[in-house]
Formats: sequence, C-alpha cells, structure tokens
Amino acid sequence: MSAAPDYGETFAHWRSGAGETWTAYTDHAFVRGLRDGTLPRAAFLHYLVQDYVFLVHFSRAWALGVVKSETMKELRTCAATVDGLVKTEMALHIEVCAREGIREAELFAATEEPENLAYTRYVIDAGLSGDFLDLMAALAPCVLGYGEIGHKLGSAVSDQAHPYAEWINTYAGEEYQSVCRDVGAMLDQSVANRIGGLPQNSPRWGKLQSRFTTACQLEAGFWDMGLRGR
Repeated sequence: MSAAPDYGETFAHWRSGAGETWTAYTDHAFVRGLRDGTLPRAAFLHYLVQDYVFLVHFSRAWALGVVKSETMKELRTCAATVDGLVKTEMALHIEVCAREGIREAELFAATEEPENLAYTRYVIDAGLSGDFLDLMAALAPCVLGYGEIGHKLGSAVSDQAHPYAEWINTYAGEEYQSVCRDVGAMLDQSVANRIGGLPQNSPRWGKLQSRFTTACQLEAGFWDMGLRGR
C-alpha cells in the first residue's frame, strides 16, 4: 500500500489527531468495495445520487470560504475548489448516472438522506458560526480524504476494465491531487496567519481538531448510507 500523500503539516496533524476515526472513514467497507470492485452497483449509484446533492451544498460551503477569506491565496484557492467541484466532480456524477438512465434534473431534485443532511448542514454551520479556520477544519476531511483514498486506490488499481476505474482515476488523477496540495498549502498558511507558528499550543487547536474529527465521523456515516442502497 502506498504512503499517504503530503498535503501539508496542518492536515497531517489533524489526520493523526483523528486516530481511528480517520481510518474508519478512509478504509471503510464502501472504500474497500471500490478498491476490489465488489461494491454492489446499486450501492454505488445510491451513493452517487446522494453525493451529487452533497456536492451542491459543499460548493456553497466553499463559496462561503471566499466570503471568509482574508488573503488572495485563500480567495483563489476557495474559488478554484468551487470550480473543480462543479466542473470535475459533479460532471463525473452526471456522466456516470446518465449512462444508468438517471438525468441531472433527478440528481438535483433527489431527497437527501439523513446522513447527507447531517453532514452538509454541519459544514455550513461551521462556516456561518465560526471563522475561516472553523470552516476549513470541517471541509478538509472530504477534499483531502478523497485525495488520500484516490491516491491509495489509484496505486492499487491499474486495470481500466475495473468497474470503478473511472471514479478512482478522477480522485487519483493529477488534477484532483493538485487541488489537494493547494488546499493543504493554503491551510498551513492560514493557520500560521491566524494562530501563529506553533498552532498546537493555541487554545483554538483542540476546537479545530474536534471539528475535523467530527467531519470524519460524518464521512464514515455517508459511506454507511451508500451501502444501504445495495
């Protein structure tokens, strides 16, 4: 298995601080099914429909990051992430679902599962009630977690006939990995700007870690929801 990708020091600390919660998310049964191709197609499609709805709200949350930005680096990274979500991730969902007879209008109008509601509203609340770092701590597990999952699965899956090669290649690909590196670099600078060069000594650090870990728990719950579609 390949080593975890380098998305910066802040992410590495939060990832380590999440402990088994991070593993429960990134090595979930749903992810293992994607890797070995045994994930039932019905579960994958159920997940894709819900994830499309999730990405609509996730894009709005990243747009809130533009509003909360204090530097041009933050503004540009958040804006570029919104662009990537809409043009790359959501486009993947639309294309795959269209081949299964599910139209984009049906995706946009899909009823949200409780796990979807819990996660998206948690992230948006973090941004509305907190500052830029609160929002980023809640957003980071999705963007960077999918980057790590893609990186690991891309190293393990080279057969283009694999049933989930298209999904895996999207997150393993350089375009998405570049987004992850940019977000990680921005996180490091944003933390340094706001709470200094030794952020773990700050009273804020524990709160940010808690936000990150909670979002990881909600990610694992999202995979659980996907499996219900079997």
